[in-house]
Amino acid sequence: MTTQRTRPRPFGRALCAMITPFTADGAPDLDGARKLAAHLVAEGCDGLVLNGTTGESPTTTDAEKTALVRAVREAVGEGPAVVAGVGSASTRHTVELARSAEDAGADGLLVVAPYYSRPPQPAVAAHFRRVADAVGIPLMLYDIPGRTGTRIEPETMLALAAHPRIVAVKDCAYDLLGSTKVIARTSLAYYSGCEELNLPLYAVGGSGFVSTVANAAPRPMRAVLDAYDAGRTAEAAELNGLTLPLAELMMASGLPGTVTAKALLGALGLPAGPVREPLQPADRDTAGGLLAVYEELARLFPA
Repeated sequence: MTTQRTRPRPFGRALCAMITPFTADGAPDLDGARKLAAHLVAEGCDGLVLNGTTGESPTTTDAEKTALVRAVREAVGEGPAVVAGVGSASTRHTVELARSAEDAGADGLLVVAPYYSRPPQPAVAAHFRRVADAVGIPLMLYDIPGRTGTRIEPETMLALAAHPRIVAVKDCAYDLLGSTKVIARTSLAYYSGCEELNLPLYAVGGSGFVSTVANAAPRPMRAVLDAYDAGRTAEAAELNGLTLPLAELMMASGLPGTVTAKALLGALGLPAGPVREPLQPADRDTAGGLLAVYEELARLFPA
Protein backbone atom coordinates (compact mmCIF):
# COMPACT_ATOMS: atom_id res chain seq x y z
CA MET A 1 0.00 0.00 0.00
CA THR A 2 1.33 3.44 -0.87
CA THR A 3 0.38 6.87 0.42
CA GLN A 4 1.06 10.27 -1.07
CA ARG A 5 2.21 12.95 1.33
CA THR A 6 0.84 16.42 0.65
CA ARG A 7 3.59 19.00 0.35
CA PRO A 8 3.17 21.84 2.84
CA ARG A 9 3.22 25.18 0.99
CA PRO A 10 2.58 27.95 3.51
CA PHE A 11 3.98 30.61 1.16
CA GLY A 12 3.32 28.96 -2.21
CA ARG A 13 5.96 27.27 -4.37
CA ALA A 14 7.84 29.87 -6.42
CA LEU A 15 9.26 32.65 -4.27
CA CYS A 16 11.64 35.39 -5.37
CA ALA A 17 14.37 36.70 -3.07
CA MET A 18 13.69 40.22 -4.26
CA ILE A 19 16.33 42.91 -4.58
CA THR A 20 15.80 46.29 -2.93
CA PRO A 21 15.72 48.94 -5.68
CA PHE A 22 17.61 52.16 -5.00
CA THR A 23 17.58 55.52 -6.71
CA ALA A 24 20.69 56.81 -8.45
CA ASP A 25 21.79 58.51 -5.23
CA GLY A 26 21.38 55.33 -3.18
CA ALA A 27 18.06 56.03 -1.46
CA PRO A 28 15.35 53.37 -1.35
CA ASP A 29 13.24 53.47 -4.51
CA LEU A 30 9.84 52.51 -3.12
CA ASP A 31 8.03 53.27 -6.36
CA GLY A 32 10.51 51.02 -8.13
CA ALA A 33 9.96 48.33 -5.50
CA ARG A 34 6.22 48.47 -6.08
CA LYS A 35 6.67 48.15 -9.83
CA LEU A 36 9.15 45.29 -9.55
CA ALA A 37 7.01 43.42 -7.03
CA ALA A 38 3.92 43.69 -9.24
CA HIS A 39 5.96 42.55 -12.26
CA LEU A 40 7.34 39.50 -10.44
CA VAL A 41 3.91 38.42 -9.28
CA ALA A 42 2.50 38.88 -12.78
CA GLU A 43 5.33 36.70 -14.11
CA GLY A 44 4.48 33.80 -11.82
CA CYS A 45 5.95 34.37 -8.37
CA ASP A 46 3.70 33.09 -5.59
CA GLY A 47 5.50 35.21 -3.05
CA LEU A 48 8.31 37.66 -2.46
CA VAL A 49 11.01 37.45 0.19
CA LEU A 50 12.17 40.95 1.14
CA ASN A 51 15.11 42.23 3.15
CA GLY A 52 17.23 39.13 2.74
CA THR A 53 20.85 39.07 1.62
CA THR A 54 19.73 39.66 -1.97
CA GLY A 55 17.77 42.65 -0.66
CA GLU A 56 20.96 44.06 0.87
CA SER A 57 19.73 43.69 4.44
CA PRO A 58 23.23 44.22 5.90
CA THR A 59 23.26 47.80 4.60
CA THR A 60 19.62 48.90 4.92
CA THR A 61 18.27 50.50 8.08
CA ASP A 62 15.43 49.16 10.20
CA ALA A 63 13.18 51.98 8.97
CA GLU A 64 14.05 51.23 5.34
CA LYS A 65 13.23 47.57 5.84
CA THR A 66 9.82 48.37 7.30
CA ALA A 67 9.04 50.87 4.55
CA LEU A 68 9.87 48.29 1.89
CA VAL A 69 7.50 45.73 3.41
CA ARG A 70 4.69 48.30 3.52
CA ALA A 71 5.29 49.38 -0.08
CA VAL A 72 5.36 45.84 -1.47
CA ARG A 73 2.31 44.78 0.54
CA GLU A 74 0.47 47.74 -0.94
CA ALA A 75 1.60 46.86 -4.45
CA VAL A 76 0.72 43.16 -4.53
CA GLY A 77 -2.40 43.13 -2.37
CA GLU A 78 -3.42 40.30 -0.11
CA GLY A 79 -2.92 37.33 -2.45
CA PRO A 80 0.82 36.79 -2.92
CA ALA A 81 2.88 35.98 0.15
CA VAL A 82 5.16 38.69 1.51
CA VAL A 83 7.92 37.24 3.67
CA ALA A 84 10.21 39.68 5.47
CA GLY A 85 13.80 38.95 6.39
CA VAL A 86 14.35 39.93 10.02
CA GLY A 87 17.37 37.91 11.09
CA SER A 88 20.32 39.49 12.86
CA ALA A 89 23.13 38.49 15.21
CA SER A 90 21.07 39.73 18.17
CA THR A 91 17.95 37.98 19.43
CA ARG A 92 16.56 41.22 20.87
CA HIS A 93 17.08 43.08 17.60
CA THR A 94 15.57 40.21 15.60
CA VAL A 95 12.43 40.35 17.77
CA GLU A 96 12.17 44.11 17.17
CA LEU A 97 12.50 43.63 13.41
CA ALA A 98 9.99 40.77 13.47
CA ARG A 99 7.35 42.84 15.24
CA SER A 100 7.89 45.76 12.88
CA ALA A 101 7.55 43.51 9.83
CA GLU A 102 4.36 41.98 11.19
CA ASP A 103 2.91 45.45 11.81
CA ALA A 104 3.89 46.45 8.24
CA GLY A 105 1.82 43.63 6.75
CA ALA A 106 4.21 40.71 6.28
CA ASP A 107 2.66 37.26 6.01
CA GLY A 108 5.76 35.52 7.32
CA LEU A 109 9.29 36.07 8.55
CA LEU A 110 12.62 34.78 7.25
CA VAL A 111 14.89 34.31 10.27
CA VAL A 112 18.52 33.39 9.72
CA ALA A 113 20.59 31.57 12.32
CA PRO A 114 22.45 34.05 14.54
CA TYR A 115 25.71 34.76 12.78
CA TYR A 116 29.31 35.37 13.78
CA SER A 117 28.92 34.51 17.49
CA ARG A 118 28.43 30.83 16.57
CA PRO A 119 26.06 29.84 19.40
CA PRO A 120 25.65 26.14 20.27
CA GLN A 121 22.55 24.33 19.11
CA PRO A 122 20.46 24.81 22.29
CA ALA A 123 21.04 28.57 21.99
CA VAL A 124 20.13 28.49 18.29
CA ALA A 125 16.86 26.76 19.13
CA ALA A 126 16.14 29.22 21.94
CA HIS A 127 16.74 32.14 19.56
CA PHE A 128 14.16 30.89 17.05
CA ARG A 129 11.61 30.07 19.76
CA ARG A 130 12.02 33.53 21.24
CA VAL A 131 11.23 35.13 17.88
CA ALA A 132 8.33 32.78 17.17
CA ASP A 133 6.82 33.47 20.60
CA ALA A 134 7.00 37.24 20.02
CA VAL A 135 4.83 37.38 16.89
CA GLY A 136 1.61 36.00 15.48
CA ILE A 137 2.79 35.12 11.97
CA PRO A 138 4.78 32.08 10.79
CA LEU A 139 8.56 31.76 10.51
CA MET A 140 10.77 30.40 7.77
CA LEU A 141 14.12 29.40 9.25
CA TYR A 142 17.13 30.22 7.09
CA ASP A 143 19.87 27.59 7.23
CA ILE A 144 22.96 28.97 5.47
CA PRO A 145 26.03 27.99 7.49
CA GLY A 146 28.42 29.13 4.76
CA ARG A 147 27.48 32.72 5.63
CA THR A 148 26.50 32.52 9.30
CA GLY A 149 29.13 30.08 10.54
CA THR A 150 26.39 28.15 12.37
CA ARG A 151 24.34 25.23 11.06
CA ILE A 152 20.80 24.59 12.15
CA GLU A 153 21.40 20.89 12.65
CA PRO A 154 18.73 18.40 11.54
CA GLU A 155 18.05 17.37 15.15
CA THR A 156 17.47 21.02 16.01
CA MET A 157 15.07 21.33 13.08
CA LEU A 158 13.17 18.30 14.32
CA ALA A 159 12.75 19.88 17.73
CA LEU A 160 11.77 23.30 16.37
CA ALA A 161 9.13 21.77 14.10
CA ALA A 162 6.93 21.31 17.16
CA HIS A 163 6.44 25.07 17.46
CA PRO A 164 3.15 26.07 15.80
CA ARG A 165 4.63 29.16 14.14
CA ILE A 166 7.82 27.55 12.82
CA VAL A 167 6.54 26.24 9.51
CA ALA A 168 9.26 26.42 6.86
CA VAL A 169 12.97 26.34 6.06
CA LYS A 170 15.01 28.13 3.42
CA ASP A 171 17.63 25.49 2.82
CA CYS A 172 21.16 26.52 1.85
CA ALA A 173 22.96 23.90 3.92
CA TYR A 174 23.98 21.67 0.98
CA ASP A 175 23.01 18.57 2.98
CA LEU A 176 20.36 16.76 0.96
CA LEU A 177 20.47 13.76 3.29
CA GLY A 178 19.83 15.87 6.38
CA SER A 179 17.09 17.86 4.67
CA THR A 180 15.38 14.70 3.43
CA LYS A 181 15.35 13.28 6.96
CA VAL A 182 13.63 16.37 8.33
CA ILE A 183 11.14 16.48 5.45
CA ALA A 184 10.24 12.84 6.09
CA ARG A 185 9.70 13.31 9.82
CA THR A 186 8.03 16.74 10.06
CA SER A 187 5.55 19.00 8.31
CA LEU A 188 8.16 21.72 7.76
CA ALA A 189 8.01 23.20 4.26
CA TYR A 190 11.50 23.05 2.74
CA TYR A 191 12.32 25.74 0.18
CA SER A 192 15.52 25.51 -1.79
CA GLY A 193 17.70 28.60 -1.48
CA CYS A 194 20.29 27.33 -3.97
CA GLU A 195 19.15 27.24 -7.60
CA GLU A 196 21.11 24.11 -8.46
CA LEU A 197 19.17 22.22 -5.77
CA ASN A 198 15.68 23.49 -6.65
CA LEU A 199 14.66 20.35 -8.52
CA PRO A 200 16.56 17.77 -6.41
CA LEU A 201 15.04 19.10 -3.18
CA TYR A 202 11.59 19.28 -4.76
CA ALA A 203 11.92 15.68 -5.88
CA VAL A 204 12.43 14.44 -2.31
CA GLY A 205 9.46 16.36 -0.90
CA GLY A 206 10.52 19.99 -0.87
CA SER A 207 7.92 22.72 -1.21
CA GLY A 208 9.52 25.04 -3.75
CA PHE A 209 12.26 27.63 -3.90
CA VAL A 210 13.36 31.08 -2.77
CA SER A 211 15.36 32.25 -5.79
CA THR A 212 17.58 35.22 -6.57
CA VAL A 213 17.59 34.25 -10.24
CA ALA A 214 13.80 34.67 -10.21
CA ASN A 215 14.31 38.44 -10.09
CA ALA A 216 15.14 38.23 -13.78
CA ALA A 217 13.68 34.88 -14.88
CA PRO A 218 10.65 33.99 -12.76
CA ARG A 219 8.76 32.08 -15.47
CA PRO A 220 11.58 29.66 -16.39
CA MET A 221 12.27 28.93 -12.72
CA ARG A 222 8.62 28.21 -12.05
CA ALA A 223 8.21 26.14 -15.21
CA VAL A 224 10.46 23.44 -13.76
CA LEU A 225 8.10 22.92 -10.82
CA ASP A 226 5.02 23.10 -13.06
CA ALA A 227 6.35 20.28 -15.22
CA TYR A 228 7.26 18.16 -12.21
CA ASP A 229 3.83 18.65 -10.61
CA ALA A 230 2.20 17.62 -13.90
CA GLY A 231 4.09 14.33 -13.77
CA ARG A 232 6.41 15.28 -16.63
CA THR A 233 9.58 14.56 -14.69
CA ALA A 234 11.85 14.15 -17.72
CA GLU A 235 10.66 17.51 -19.02
CA ALA A 236 11.24 19.06 -15.61
CA ALA A 237 14.84 17.85 -15.69
CA GLU A 238 15.29 19.22 -19.20
CA LEU A 239 13.82 22.61 -18.28
CA ASN A 240 15.97 22.71 -15.16
CA GLY A 241 19.03 22.18 -17.33
CA LEU A 242 18.05 25.10 -19.51
CA THR A 243 17.99 27.45 -16.50
CA LEU A 244 21.44 26.44 -15.26
CA PRO A 245 23.61 28.69 -17.48
CA LEU A 246 21.90 31.81 -16.15
CA ALA A 247 21.85 30.48 -12.60
CA GLU A 248 25.55 29.67 -12.77
CA LEU A 249 26.46 33.07 -14.19
CA MET A 250 24.36 34.92 -11.63
CA MET A 251 25.22 32.87 -8.57
CA ALA A 252 28.60 31.21 -9.13
CA SER A 253 30.64 33.66 -11.18
CA GLY A 254 32.44 35.20 -8.21
CA LEU A 255 30.01 38.11 -7.79
CA PRO A 256 27.23 38.24 -5.19
CA GLY A 257 23.78 37.47 -6.54
CA THR A 258 22.64 40.96 -5.57
CA VAL A 259 25.21 42.48 -7.91
CA THR A 260 24.38 40.25 -10.87
CA ALA A 261 20.62 40.53 -10.34
CA LYS A 262 20.74 44.32 -10.28
CA ALA A 263 22.99 44.43 -13.34
CA LEU A 264 20.62 42.23 -15.30
CA LEU A 265 17.46 43.98 -14.13
CA GLY A 266 18.99 47.31 -15.09
CA ALA A 267 19.84 45.98 -18.55
CA LEU A 268 16.23 44.84 -18.92
CA GLY A 269 14.88 48.25 -17.94
CA LEU A 270 13.39 47.04 -14.66
CA PRO A 271 13.80 48.85 -11.32
CA ALA A 272 17.13 48.08 -9.69
CA GLY A 273 19.56 50.95 -9.25
CA PRO A 274 22.99 50.76 -7.65
CA VAL A 275 24.22 48.46 -4.90
CA ARG A 276 25.35 49.82 -1.56
CA GLU A 277 28.94 49.64 -0.43
CA PRO A 278 30.86 47.54 0.32
CA LEU A 279 29.32 45.90 -2.76
CA GLN A 280 30.40 47.29 -6.11
CA PRO A 281 28.42 47.26 -9.37
CA ALA A 282 29.09 44.79 -12.15
CA ASP A 283 31.16 46.13 -15.00
CA ARG A 284 29.76 46.63 -18.51
CA ASP A 285 31.19 43.38 -19.88
CA THR A 286 29.65 41.38 -17.05
CA ALA A 287 26.28 43.04 -17.55
CA GLY A 288 26.47 42.35 -21.27
CA GLY A 289 27.30 38.69 -20.68
CA LEU A 290 24.37 38.32 -18.28
CA LEU A 291 22.01 39.89 -20.79
CA ALA A 292 23.17 37.58 -23.59
CA VAL A 293 22.57 34.45 -21.49
CA TYR A 294 19.24 35.79 -20.28
CA GLU A 295 18.08 36.50 -23.83
CA GLU A 296 18.88 32.94 -24.86
CA LEU A 297 16.86 31.62 -21.92
CA ALA A 298 13.98 33.97 -22.72
CA ARG A 299 13.99 32.66 -26.30
CA LEU A 300 13.47 29.15 -24.94
CA PHE A 301 10.65 30.27 -22.65
CA PRO A 302 8.57 32.69 -24.77
CA ALA A 303 5.81 34.62 -23.03
